[in-house]
Parts: sequence; structure tokens; C-alpha cells
Amino acid sequence: MTLMDHLGIHYKNISKDSVELELTIEEQHKQPYGIMHGGISAVLAETAASLGANAQLDTTKEVAVGLELNLNHLRAVPNGTIIAVATPLHIGKKTQVWEIKITNEQKKLVSAGRCTLFIQEL
Repeated sequence: MTLMDHLGIHYKNISKDSVELELTIEEQHKQPYGIMHGGISAVLAETAASLGANAQLDTTKEVAVGLELNLNHLRAVPNGTIIAVATPLHIGKKTQVWEIKITNEQKKLVSAGRCTLFIQEL
């Protein structure tokens, strides 16, 4: 079972230009105060960026792995469904940089950030 499976993250779209993931908030995703734990946004952001980065590559020869994640939590999420959309800012030979925006059901920004990935030869 992958982390995506364990948390209930679902693919909506994966391409070289954009990745869209969806998650419905459940009790296991919440901190003790009844709102979504910020780590959930971090998992969604890095997962979306990693999937997009690897879509650029021949993964039999190289893979993209997380190098740095910067994320701002902008709005609390007590329940509902959130959507993470990652788009590339830089596609290089050794690194990629992706921008991630996470929104709630009302399309309000919940978290925003950037993920830098390192291209590792296998």
C-alpha cells in the first residue's frame, strides 16, 4: 500500500503540463483541533510535483525525487474535498521546480507552494 492509498489521495489528471490530485478530508487527516493537519497539504504538494516531474522522464533511466518543499498554509480546512494542482515552472536536466496550489470545494486557496526535485540517475 502506498502513502497515496493509505491517505485516500486520488488522481484526477497527470500530464507533463499539470497534475491534479483530490482528497476528501476524514478524521485521520485532522489535527487535534478538528482541522486538516498541515502535513496533509505537504504530502499532496510533493506528491503532485513528483508525479508531474516523473511524467517528464524516462523512469527506466532516471527518477525525480523531492529536494525542497516550501508551502504556505493560508486557510483552515475542517472538512470537505481539497484539490492540489501542480504546474511546472522549470524543467531542467538535473532539477525541476513545480508550483502547487491547493484549493477547497469553494475554489478558495488553502495552501500554495513550490517543490524542487532532483533528477536521479538509476
